[in-house]
Amino acid sequence: MKLNTTLLTAALVLACGMSHAVTLRVANQGDAQSMDPHSLNESLQLTFTGNVYEPLVGRDKKLAVIPALATKWSQPAPTVWRFELRQGVKFHDGTPLTADDVVFSFKRASADGSDMKGYTSTFKEVRKVNDSVVEIETTSPFPILPDAISLVYIMSKKWCEDNKATTPVDRRKGIENTASFKANGTGPFRLKERQPTTRTVLVRNLNYWDKVESNVDEVIFTPIGNDATRVAAMLSGEIDVMEPVPLQDVERIKSNPNLKVMQGPELRTIFLGMDQKRDELQFSSVKGKNPFKDVRVRRAFYQAIDIETIKTRVMRGAATPTGLMIAPGVKGFVPELNKRFPHDPEAAKKLLAESGYPNGFEVGMNCPNDRYVNDAEICQAVAANLSRIGVKVNLQAETKGTYFPKILSRNTSFYLLGWTPATYDAHNPLTSLMATPTDKGQGQFNLGWYSNPKVDELSLKIQSETDQAKRNAMIREAFEIHANDVGHIPLHQQALAWAVKKNIDLVQLADNFMPYRWITVKSSPQ
Repeated sequence: MKLNTTLLTAALVLACGMSHAVTLRVANQGDAQSMDPHSLNESLQLTFTGNVYEPLVGRDKKLAVIPALATKWSQPAPTVWRFELRQGVKFHDGTPLTADDVVFSFKRASADGSDMKGYTSTFKEVRKVNDSVVEIETTSPFPILPDAISLVYIMSKKWCEDNKATTPVDRRKGIENTASFKANGTGPFRLKERQPTTRTVLVRNLNYWDKVESNVDEVIFTPIGNDATRVAAMLSGEIDVMEPVPLQDVERIKSNPNLKVMQGPELRTIFLGMDQKRDELQFSSVKGKNPFKDVRVRRAFYQAIDIETIKTRVMRGAATPTGLMIAPGVKGFVPELNKRFPHDPEAAKKLLAESGYPNGFEVGMNCPNDRYVNDAEICQAVAANLSRIGVKVNLQAETKGTYFPKILSRNTSFYLLGWTPATYDAHNPLTSLMATPTDKGQGQFNLGWYSNPKVDELSLKIQSETDQAKRNAMIREAFEIHANDVGHIPLHQQALAWAVKKNIDLVQLADNFMPYRWITVKSSPQ
């Protein structure tokens, strides 16, 4: 009798636990491309894997730097940063976190194939002091180093070695390894199931070192590329959280008594890039030369674009036109430089004629159709604008799964991209987007190979300058040079729009990250 009572009690406890398990169903227009945290420097990729893996230095709900796997850091010398590791942290397989894992992870993030090497381009050496202390020595003073490593996630050296995943997954070459489909981090959630392009399931890490402000036990992430299908799933209750909300459906979702739309500014800048490197432009009717090497052609393209119509018709007002490659709120933003060249098709035609293309030319354009808000529609509008000055754009809009490998290998003539500075500092886009590409990581996302020696010089000085007034003056000078060169064509900062059930509380960050550890599901009213 005593045995039967014990078994009954255990069964009731198990049943109660199961009945209170909370599953969160999240949908996005795209999928995380890999479970490898060093494989793609893209917000959706990093926010998803950031639930499984962690950096030394994290961010709080206001995007301020806070301790994560490192509890404190200091500068024993101008070019040396010392990080003390958190004690008692274990990877999901039970292996303790040590300095060896940190040294290994930074080396891996700096390796060929890594999309994160731009964050480590200033590193001279990462060394183990003891099992719980690591030092990072830089080639010159780098005052924002803690900010710069907040997205470099730490992996288990032993797990990577055991699973033959010591090198990063190279998205440019389509190379996969175990880290593409499996994961072993220290984060608040563990990877349970991975079905690329279909669904990925995370479950709570019950041995997590920190308090989790969430009651979510399981997250089912589903990519739903079709806007209408995604909205229908939200309205029918099949999913709990959705982003982005198609702009044309914002009011429809708001009118549903069980749903809410969370909207806010985003730090991401959407821009166009042009191949300024090749002597003959690929995917073009022009032979033997590259029109984009001529600043007059680049400016003609810029002035042909009707940004106000894109804002009102394509973006339905949910965009802020910009003349700079960074948004307000990013450290180093210069308000007085945030002015666009005027939309002037006649001036654009004149510039094309002066540069030797009175009848325009044909050029291919690459664009994603499931990454940014109305990305394909933006490219269609740009193509229509350019047709009015005689430029025929052969637009190829495609899923980001094929788009990113193509443009990241610089197999493009004209492309659209979005960028949120991971450091929330102007230094990041200067070194990642505007500096001349090098094998050390500078200019890693300068896909059109814009190059100006003065911008390179200023970027290096900005990196080391500790006097804020001098630093701001150099940032201003670099942005002004880039704008006059028309190194890129900035378009706008898009706005965030997430759809959420009303019984769910979450934090919307301006960098478009969605940490599941800050999501709470309340009991639905009966």
